[in-house]
Amino acid sequence: MIEQVLSGKNIQKATRQTVSNKGSAGVDGMTVSELKEYLQTHQVTLFTKIVNEKYRPQAILGVEILKDNGKTRLLGVPTVVERMLQQAVSQMVAPHFELKFKEYSYGFRPKRNAHQAIQQSQKYIHEGYGYIVDIDLQNFFDEVDHAILLQLIYRKIKCPVTLRLIRLWLRAPILIKGKLTKRRKGIPQGSPLSPLLSNIMLHELDCFLELKKEKYVRYADDFSIYAKGKGRAQQIGNQVFLFLKNKLKLTINKEKSGIRRPTQFQILGHGFVSSYEKGAKGKFQLVVSDKSMDKLKRALKTITRKTNPMSFDERIQKLKLLQRGWLNYFRLANMTSKLQRIDAWVRNRLRYCIWTDWKKPERKRKNLIRLGVPYGKAYAFSRTRKGGWAIAQSPILNTTITLERLRKRGYESMEVYYQKVSPMFNEPLYT
Repeated sequence: MIEQVLSGKNIQKATRQTVSNKGSAGVDGMTVSELKEYLQTHQVTLFTKIVNEKYRPQAILGVEILKDNGKTRLLGVPTVVERMLQQAVSQMVAPHFELKFKEYSYGFRPKRNAHQAIQQSQKYIHEGYGYIVDIDLQNFFDEVDHAILLQLIYRKIKCPVTLRLIRLWLRAPILIKGKLTKRRKGIPQGSPLSPLLSNIMLHELDCFLELKKEKYVRYADDFSIYAKGKGRAQQIGNQVFLFLKNKLKLTINKEKSGIRRPTQFQILGHGFVSSYEKGAKGKFQLVVSDKSMDKLKRALKTITRKTNPMSFDERIQKLKLLQRGWLNYFRLANMTSKLQRIDAWVRNRLRYCIWTDWKKPERKRKNLIRLGVPYGKAYAFSRTRKGGWAIAQSPILNTTITLERLRKRGYESMEVYYQKVSPMFNEPLYT
């Protein structure tokens, strides 16, 4: 297999993918833009070391990312060369496992995505599986047992050189704030191999659940099991707890896990609320969770903060990227009224930014006249003692910096884009 991994075609594909993924430099400081030049000079030497089993990976750079709850998540950033090699191995190893992966596993797999997982969850609930075993694995990526994982890989991959590479990458030390730390368990988040390795590990859970003929949905380490009665839900929950503990040596976060009803359950940032439409008894519609909505508002607030040093056109461009990405992900949810409120709030914040950019009263007066305000009113408005946020919501700017004028500058409301991408307006819900 190592010959296939190091073949010219596979390495070229892995290099292109690594460059397109971008990402920051590792411990050696090499950037993705320098990768091709490095390979031109050192490729032969590098591959010879790998084949002769003399290759040793460099340490992983540990980067702490702040989570929504105030805690931090440790990401591991391998060097650019390591990322390319891991991508090359992943491209060759993944097909051997993909054929055996289960139907209801949706994370990090070709032609599968979060939308399919969410739709399948909703389908189970509509079929009467109203008791949901919601399980959260405690620090999954940090707790994966290397011996178990390598044994699972060995079932399909017999190449000793490839296995050695994977083992070395799993055991590579991590550099955190200038201090090297040994690793004896866990999969570094940020590695191109991590998604595949997590699926290989949790595929065993999929097999266990299918053997029990349970209804389930799994997206990476997020999984839920669906039952028609509370007793059955409790029973399968206990069985899964023991299986994870004894077979995979993984721990369940008891605080975040439990048996939920649909209106208490969230999956991949989505929640469920009862549908009150005629003839829709027992049906639930998708909504965006409060946590996801709050996260969106924080991001919008950052972009539209008046003290952020950027031009109006830059703000609009960043808004578009954020809003479109967010709506494409949450397009299955019902949220028209929420988007209308957010749009109105964002437009007022943009008006506030414009008012702040005008700065001096004389400039404000001239711009208001240019926008059609009579001279006398423009003079009075430009010298108002009202605060900027109050001005943004007042007729002074609402009637001058209109929605139409904002659109001409490139602004697009979230509601308008939502109507373009939401299946409620464009396609059947289940695809």
